[in-house]
Amino acid sequence: MAMNLAGENFESWSLMALSPLDGRYWGKVKDLAPYMSEYGLIYFRVLVEIKWLLKLSQIPEVTEVPSFSEEAESYMQGLITGFSINDALEVKRIEKVTNHDVKAVEYFLKQKCQSHPEISKVLEFFHFACTSEDINNLAHALMLKEAINRVIFPVTDELIKALCNMAKDTAHIPMLSHTHGQPASPTTLGKEISIFAVRLSRERQELSQVEIMGKFAGAVGNYNAHLAAYPEINWPQIAEEFVKSLGLCFNPYVTQIETHDYMAKLFHAIVRFNTILIDFDTDVWSYISKRYFKQITKAGEIGSSTMPHKVNPIDFENSEGNLGKAIGSLRHLAEKLPISRLQRDLTDSTALRNMGEGLGHSLLAYKSALVGIAKLKVNEACLHEDLNQAWEVLAEPIQTVMRRYGVPEPYEKLKQLTRGQAVTEESIRQFIEGLELPREAKTNLLKLTPHTYIGAATELARTAADTALNLVNGVKVLETDS
Repeated sequence: MAMNLAGENFESWSLMALSPLDGRYWGKVKDLAPYMSEYGLIYFRVLVEIKWLLKLSQIPEVTEVPSFSEEAESYMQGLITGFSINDALEVKRIEKVTNHDVKAVEYFLKQKCQSHPEISKVLEFFHFACTSEDINNLAHALMLKEAINRVIFPVTDELIKALCNMAKDTAHIPMLSHTHGQPASPTTLGKEISIFAVRLSRERQELSQVEIMGKFAGAVGNYNAHLAAYPEINWPQIAEEFVKSLGLCFNPYVTQIETHDYMAKLFHAIVRFNTILIDFDTDVWSYISKRYFKQITKAGEIGSSTMPHKVNPIDFENSEGNLGKAIGSLRHLAEKLPISRLQRDLTDSTALRNMGEGLGHSLLAYKSALVGIAKLKVNEACLHEDLNQAWEVLAEPIQTVMRRYGVPEPYEKLKQLTRGQAVTEESIRQFIEGLELPREAKTNLLKLTPHTYIGAATELARTAADTALNLVNGVKVLETDS
């Protein structure tokens, strides 16, 4: 589905946008617009209305809507595939009269089909037995499904793969850990990056397994009008067939609205993904601050308006800020949408119009993180120097080996050596030489340095990256019954 919003006045118009997604950041999020915009909502309403009329023509008991000819079906399909901005504007013009957005779609379709000799005979079967929410819930489900499958997933997968590649490339590079902000047992840079790749890929998998659901059961979910008109038809079965034909899962137990529980699950999954990515952004920000990474500069770019030397980690900061905005929006929807007074109220209707905001800020954040990752260059000299200044981290393996061989009070002895003291390579080696340990154990300890005391970090980094890649490659789209 394509949408052309190009125009010579767009840049001026974008300066007046209330949301930066529609102004400053439009170029980075515009791929969502065909699905998550008012245009997208109208398009999918048109699709559902037409598909429902076609479904009625296939029900033998609905003799008033005979099977359509191939030409008539092609004509209606053309209304879907050829749907344009001008068509959407026409729907909006009709809405100004009806003051009802779904009824405007029905009238639009009647106008488009009134001159067709075959379809004109059954115009009143557009929107047959439907409440507006029958159309809307399916349109919203299709909006989400298409936007996430076609726009969000490709970028999340690119992001996870970038982290996997980064993890593998740096799996062997030793790095001083920091727990509670203090020097801790060394790791490797790749191991720490690989953890984020696995965490994100797990949430990506969870996201793909959410069932996107739809209902089509009339005004309060009981097929009241359907059965009044055609009591002999198994309408629940017809509704299930119809919803599944759209590539959605069927929810048979509803009020006027689909309960939105799947939306809460979907948005919470994105919130978890985004929260993990904030953790990554802030860690990388800290690594840049510690000079573990340099940032590749681009000619002409300015880091600070007053300090020429600065190269700020703006991409990770931009990502972090937009992830927070997305989380706030999506969390609100997840907590609000499953609640509707009695058989329905309209609070969900206005809230659902903001789905694009949460996805838009998420998409912007993912792209910002990708740009930031592409700029990173490992500063191995700084990593090496930090390790060289942290010989105290060998207190852990020394006291652990002492425990193995029964040396009394190993922890306390190392605490006395290292706590509040300047620990050097020489003082550590002298301490080891003075221990009553088997020669082989002592030799192995003397071989240790902060640079080599990395445990299984290298292997873990590589296997974690492979695990993440396998998870991403194994799941591609949101789960449906189609």
